[in-house]
Amino acid sequence: MEGTENKMRRVRTIIMGAAGRDFHNFNVFFRDNDKYEVVAFTAAQIPGIERRNYPPELSGTLYPSGIPIIPEDELESEVKEKKIQLVVLAYSDLSHEDVMHKASRALAAGADFMLMGPRSTMLKSKLPVIAVCATRTGAGKSTVSRAIAATMKDLGIKVAIIRHPMPYGNLKNEIVQRFSTYDDLDANQCTIEEREEYEPHIDMGNTVFAGVDYEKILRTAEREADVILWDGGNNDFPFYWSDLMIVVADPHRAGNELTYHPGETNVKMADVVVINKVDTATAEKVREVRDNIARLNPKALIIEAASDFYVSDESLIRGKKVLVVEDGPTVTHGEMREGVGAIAAKKFGASQIIDPRPFAKGSIKDVYERYPAVGPVLPAMGYSKEQMHDLEETINSIECDTVILGTPVDLGRIINLKRPTVRVRYEIHEKTGVKLKEIVERFLSGKVLTYSHQ
Repeated sequence: MEGTENKMRRVRTIIMGAAGRDFHNFNVFFRDNDKYEVVAFTAAQIPGIERRNYPPELSGTLYPSGIPIIPEDELESEVKEKKIQLVVLAYSDLSHEDVMHKASRALAAGADFMLMGPRSTMLKSKLPVIAVCATRTGAGKSTVSRAIAATMKDLGIKVAIIRHPMPYGNLKNEIVQRFSTYDDLDANQCTIEEREEYEPHIDMGNTVFAGVDYEKILRTAEREADVILWDGGNNDFPFYWSDLMIVVADPHRAGNELTYHPGETNVKMADVVVINKVDTATAEKVREVRDNIARLNPKALIIEAASDFYVSDESLIRGKKVLVVEDGPTVTHGEMREGVGAIAAKKFGASQIIDPRPFAKGSIKDVYERYPAVGPVLPAMGYSKEQMHDLEETINSIECDTVILGTPVDLGRIINLKRPTVRVRYEIHEKTGVKLKEIVERFLSGKVLTYSHQ
């Protein structure tokens, strides 16, 4: 009887998520916490991740049958029917206004609403941790992470890269993942979004860790490394306490560093802020971002940088009718109208950028309906085999001279492309006097960063 009463007193909770932060918050705060009963996760942003079950192998002894994952559209009915007392928001890259709209949904249905911060969710490593985060999805975190990893490799320091989670498949098989070869990507049936983040590191000879249980992932990575490099996702803050936190801001979306969750949090926590893409943004927008950062965090060092890009064969662009395929998250929930592929098409003189929207097949058509702000480019969406097939059918149905691949993924390895392709690669290039290499070297030597944000 006493056990039943204790269970009834547990706070009935729903965690709103997108298969990442939500699972992490559960693992580190709720899993063994008998004060709460997590009744369900809701799923948003990523197609096809609802109607799964968070398995018993991950949910712990308090949840022997696991925990259902339901569509976010069912939040209100679930709160009312299951007498939910608390709704926890646990995903990223939402405007502050959208956060409060979600809060209003929970409150109107009768529940409390909560955000969780670093003290409740960050884990401590026994190794030094460098974290790379951002103000928005698609700001250019990956180029900064690669530059830092390259510096440590040059110094003979073993680095383990731990990537923000993207567990979109069988969760029982994704508790701890390790990627050092393309065979690892194939064996884990990685989505296009995962490959966008892992392939460039593998090409550099780096090892990437990811998965679902970030305590186990951290302890596994610590056995192989001298330093942990947290490679963030979206604009989320790290899962680990960091000793050096670098945040990337995007002047093409100037002002978003003040108005998006939790990007503003990242800026306030940052040791260094990299204003990226200054070569393609206006000077006015760069100044706006710089001024906003200085107000939010006057102690942060500010670096201005460009994303230098390179194409595999510019002759296949000049004077050609091209289809542009972009990094998926950047132009969907990252809200960029176009990306580096379109920039390359214009720079190298394409005669026409063909609008792929009238040719979209199956789930790709659904992407355009869900994200109407996407420009005349094709998001490299591939969260399932079916969606990869739809992407392949869409690309091959479009009459063009060349397909420009602005995604970091080697798409030709995983889908059949019938037309010539040009890959666009991009790397960070600092425009100010202070270099990321110098910052990392000073950090590793134990020297204090004494630069002024000016």
